[in-house]
Amino acid sequence: MSRQDAPPIYLDHAATTPVDPEVFATMKPYFTEHYGNPASIHTVGQKAIIAVDEAREQVADFLGCKTGEIIFTSGATESNNFVLKGVLAAAKIQKPHIITSTIEHPCILDTCQHLEKRGVEVTYLPVDKEGVLNTKSVQEAIKENTVLVTIIYANNEIGTIQPIAEIGEIIKKANQERKNKIIFHTDAVQAIQYLDCNVKKLGVDLLSLSGHKFYGPKGVGVLFVKEGTLIEKIQHGGHQEYNKRAGTLNVPGIVGLGKATELTSKNRVADSKKQQKLRDLLINSILKNIPDSHLNGSNKHRLPNNANIRFDKIEGESIMLHLDFEGIAVSTGSACTSGTLEPSHVLLAIGVAKEQAHGSIRFTLGKDTSEADIKKVLEVLPPIVKKLRQMSPLK
Repeated sequence: MSRQDAPPIYLDHAATTPVDPEVFATMKPYFTEHYGNPASIHTVGQKAIIAVDEAREQVADFLGCKTGEIIFTSGATESNNFVLKGVLAAAKIQKPHIITSTIEHPCILDTCQHLEKRGVEVTYLPVDKEGVLNTKSVQEAIKENTVLVTIIYANNEIGTIQPIAEIGEIIKKANQERKNKIIFHTDAVQAIQYLDCNVKKLGVDLLSLSGHKFYGPKGVGVLFVKEGTLIEKIQHGGHQEYNKRAGTLNVPGIVGLGKATELTSKNRVADSKKQQKLRDLLINSILKNIPDSHLNGSNKHRLPNNANIRFDKIEGESIMLHLDFEGIAVSTGSACTSGTLEPSHVLLAIGVAKEQAHGSIRFTLGKDTSEADIKKVLEVLPPIVKKLRQMSPLK
């Protein structure tokens, strides 16, 4: 069997994951058999709302919260927009202040820049060369008009894990002395299948996630909203989701997301150990056998499936295309910014030079990644890099 006929080696799980067969089987009846609108009061509709309620319980159990604190959305981009715009609308402060980091997902950074044009004050906290935020910088950035702190739990490009629970403690202490409470949000999209996302342990008021990042379907997500948190809806036209998010519910997607959280809760520890072992094999072998290759981000505070490597004197896009020809799918960074020629804002934020940032590849493993897959990458990658360097004008 030729490489083109062989199953692809998929190492881009940070962009999206395949739907788990158990998740798909759970979803299937809600496309054709139990197709009712959960807002309808007849029997067909009630079957749908029962399924939604069961999924809400699954997600609440996973996050360690109440079912009434779970709001279903179309994904984390909507959830994050809801957070930024909804919290500011509820705050009713003349010039509100937001604290975030320089390595957030574009849906946070772009929304913050949009809000700045409308008079909102935003502080973008720097990270160190490994991509880790200093918790003291959060404390120092808090002002009288601060209404929201939003910090990503684990970065989507370099996999760096942030000290969310420590930041939660800082905000909790700050709120003891304040009249207007600071609301704390984390984007947990990449963290959800590897890290403890119990919202009480993290100390967050709001948490976002997307189904398709942990073997659930695309087009469905969650926003956890702690009871009592002031947030105004940004989507009008219906009473759905406790009157916080209008629109007919995506019943099959919600059912699938619920099942995906159940499976993730059961398999998280074993999957993490397996993927970390393979990730370390990949990183150590590349750094040992390919000259002028470097790990981007932290070796210690890193998701177990993430390996972001930069290769000096060549373009990452060329490496990606050559690997794709070999049947290996990787990326050069966030799927949400893959259409731009600009270097990764995350890599620039950790001090990587522009030309080096362009030479980076993100490998993200999944639960079905095998040792044979990694060995295949390690077999084909060195000659690809050598060939491209010979052709490169960047000597």
